[in-house]
Amino acid sequence: MPTSKNIAGRVLVVDDQPSNLRIISALLSRQGYTVHTAESGEEALEALERQSADLLLLDMMMPGMDGFELLEEVRRHPACSSLPVVFLTAAHDRDLLLRAFDSGAVDYVTKPFMPEELLARVQAHIGLKLTRDRLERVARERQELVNLVAHDLKNPLSSIFFASDLLITGQTREDRIPRYLQMIRDSAEDALGYIRRYLETQASARPRDDADARACLAELVQWIERRYALQLEERGSRLHIGELPAQTLVSIDALVVRQVCENLISNAIKYAPGSDIELSFRPGAPGYWQLRVEDRGPGIPPDKQSALFTPFFRISSGDAATDQVSTGLGLSLARQIVAASGGELRYEDRDGGGASFVLELRQAH
Repeated sequence: MPTSKNIAGRVLVVDDQPSNLRIISALLSRQGYTVHTAESGEEALEALERQSADLLLLDMMMPGMDGFELLEEVRRHPACSSLPVVFLTAAHDRDLLLRAFDSGAVDYVTKPFMPEELLARVQAHIGLKLTRDRLERVARERQELVNLVAHDLKNPLSSIFFASDLLITGQTREDRIPRYLQMIRDSAEDALGYIRRYLETQASARPRDDADARACLAELVQWIERRYALQLEERGSRLHIGELPAQTLVSIDALVVRQVCENLISNAIKYAPGSDIELSFRPGAPGYWQLRVEDRGPGIPPDKQSALFTPFFRISSGDAATDQVSTGLGLSLARQIVAASGGELRYEDRDGGGASFVLELRQAH
């Protein structure tokens, strides 16, 4: 018997002989594998519906649905399309074994089998499967990070482009030049801050702990006004800011809440062109403050609202160029960010028409 420690994994064994199931189950269980058994193809399909597996040990010849028919059914399910299958067979027919590989099997073990051989093949194929799963997970995480960084850099870079374009073309009053220069600098600092934050998260190999993070709503309002008041004015709109109690603190990182507000305000500019944008503050649930970002645009159609915060969901703004650069990630990421800080982001139809996004954050002391 192998003495090296096996890689943990889940094995589904399918055989119409209960004695074979008992022997194989006992052998694999002693090596640390989680083993499920089925005596027919139908039972195996039901087992896979209930619990995923890392390897399928499948008897080739069974009454009713044989191993080939079962494998064909398994491959129809996207979640099982890459599940490694090892056939158990008493046949030594070359054509039958070739058919097994053509059907998608990765290996076979002949009956009666040697325990050492069966364990070695199970360990090898589960090891390959788990390694592939890890690589795919790493690839997904890296792609998610790329999407996240690209999306969050889009807003400050758009502000830089907006201000620099006005300065280059000379389409601004001289007394506003210092404000546009400051907008460029602030936006560049925010972009670098986002990058630094992601790099720190990656370097630590774990999410940042923002339990002690604090943001001052008054400072947030000042930042929003510096960033967006002139942009809205250039577009024929205005930014209205409601009264805010002085020195109100909420439990979220200041840079993070800026990200969220940038997403909400840039969406309002995009989907409600020409509309004024209003920021208002009010007490929410006990121990919470609400920040509302509201416009007088068309709002969100009722049949679209349930999908509003799902990744890659987009509503057309009516501008093909604008829609082309939209990723559909903004609201999804914003809600995740807020939820991670113990808050909530939701949408409401605005009385009198328009959209209202409600950002509810825990008050800090």
